[in-house]
This record gives sequence, structure tokens and C-alpha cells, in this order.
Amino acid sequence: MDESIKHDRLARRYRWIATALAVLVYAYLVMPSLIVIPISFSASGDMSFPPKAYSLGLYKEFFTTSTWMGPVLQSLKVASITCVIVVAASVPAAYALVRFEFPGKKLVMLLMMSPVLVPVIVLALGMYLYFSRLSATGTTLALVLGHSVYVIPFVVVTIAAGIRQIDPAIEFAATMMGASRRTLFFRVVLPQIVPSIVAGGLFAFLISFDEVVISWFLSSAQNTTLPVRMYSSIQWGVSPVIAAVSTLLTALSFFVCLVSVALQPAARRDAEAEAVPSASLQAVPA
Repeated sequence: MDESIKHDRLARRYRWIATALAVLVYAYLVMPSLIVIPISFSASGDMSFPPKAYSLGLYKEFFTTSTWMGPVLQSLKVASITCVIVVAASVPAAYALVRFEFPGKKLVMLLMMSPVLVPVIVLALGMYLYFSRLSATGTTLALVLGHSVYVIPFVVVTIAAGIRQIDPAIEFAATMMGASRRTLFFRVVLPQIVPSIVAGGLFAFLISFDEVVISWFLSSAQNTTLPVRMYSSIQWGVSPVIAAVSTLLTALSFFVCLVSVALQPAARRDAEAEAVPSASLQAVPA
């Protein structure tokens, strides 16, 4: 009995130590982002911390200056198109990789994951040389295609994780009830992976919006994205507006994470409740 009590006390002590270390590590990682937030409300027009006075002047300058809003609109356009293309390609790709066996499957998976394995600077240089031969460097099309290649592995992995959570017996039951392959996918599989699709789409948008290395190689003076504009501003002279931009990007990332976490449980419950009944009632033989 005494040994058990000692063991429990020792386990609790180690648990508290591990928790304290985790909190310290997270605080160390998050602190730079938190410091930027009060700087973005500085009224002195510099990057000093803590600010001597507070104002919304930096945000006003950001939203009213074309040199900043132009890249913002370009980043929104590129990220939105990239999100649509990547999600449309990732859903069938993830389903095929999870549910089917075919020759060369491992090679396909390796090629699909290669943008994550290859250093991004090497990937960006290769894209630059490729699009240069096509005379497409500096266009929105090049940015969208470049971002799509880089983002698609993250989305495929996210959606594939959702597909693996679906019991194959549900699909088999829908098939036995007369559902065609198309009905099976759209009325059984798709409703259950909506949370994964939403999460993958949000991450695709965020990664594309924040991407700087590939955008630096493929953008031009007329099609500059926001991260490239921020990098250029730091390179040629630190502008205090960067603090406001960084705060907005931090808020965007936090919002995307919250939406992704909030949508998944409710969407999964609804999808699981409706998947088989809808398939059985509306199934149409092939």
C-alpha cells in the first residue's frame, strides 16, 4: 500500500514537472508573437517595447496605403484559388490512396509528398526555372500553381486521415443496398469527411497566404504578395507597419485554428448520423 502511494506521488510530481516544462517551452515560442501585438498599437511610429502611447495609426496606414493593400488583395486571390484547386484535387486523390491498391501506389505517394521532403528553397528555384522557360514567371497563374504543388501534401494527409476514420463496412453496406459508386462517394463518404475537407481547405488557404519563399521567386513587382512585401520592407528598412501586419496574420492563423477545431466534432456527428440512412433511401443502382 505504501509503495502504491509513493508511486502515485512520484507520478504526480513528474506530471507537474512535465507540465511546467511544456508551459515554459510554449511561452518561449509564443512570446515573440505576443510582444508584436502591443507594438502594433504604438503611437510613436517606431518598434519600441513597451509603447509609450497607444494608437491605431499603424493599422490605418496599412488599410489606406495601396503599397500594402495591393499585396493583400493579391495574396487573398492566390490563396483562395489555390485552396479551391488543392481541395478539388486532394479529395479524390486521398480517397484513392486510402481505399485502393494499384501498381506504383508507393511511388505516387512518394512523389506527392516530395514537396514536403525537398527544401523549399530548392523547390522554389526549380519552379522559377520551369516557369521561366514557359515565360510565366511573375504571373498569378505561376503563383497559384507553385503554391498548389507545395500545399497539396498537407491537404491530402489531412483528408486521408478523415477517410481512414470511416468504417469500410459502412461503404460495403451502402453498396449492398444498391448504391452506385457515385452515390457511395457523394452520399456516404463525402458527408463524413466534411470536417477534414474544411480543415484541409483552411490550412491550404493559410499556408498559401503565408508562403514567402516560393512567392519571392515567382512574383513580380505587379503581382507581389503580402509576405514578399513584408520581407522587402524588412530588407530595405524596417517599417513599423509590419507590426500591425504581423498582428493581423497572427489573428488570422488563430481564427483558422479555432474554426477548424470547432467545426470538426459537430460536423462529424452530423455526417455519421446521416450517412447510411441517406445512402439507403436515395441509392440508385448503377
